[in-house]
Amino acid sequence: MPLYEYTCQDCGSKFDAFRSIKDADEPIQCKKCFSSNTRRALSLFFAASDGKPVAGSVSSNCSSCSGGSCSCCGH
Repeated sequence: MPLYEYTCQDCGSKFDAFRSIKDADEPIQCKKCFSSNTRRALSLFFAASDGKPVAGSVSSNCSSCSGGSCSCCGH
């Protein structure tokens, strides 16, 4: 089952949920404020094979890494 990212339009919270493809754009309850005023967010990804990028992009501006072994950007 795919993992989708959502944003709550009421409290601004961002959260993930495993949902079927047919339900991906249906309303889902916010995990923080329990509102159903949520929208699916655009998700970005990175895929590598043998250490080389095969999809997505590698950016040295990744805000979640500190130059070590980052699972987000590969740096």
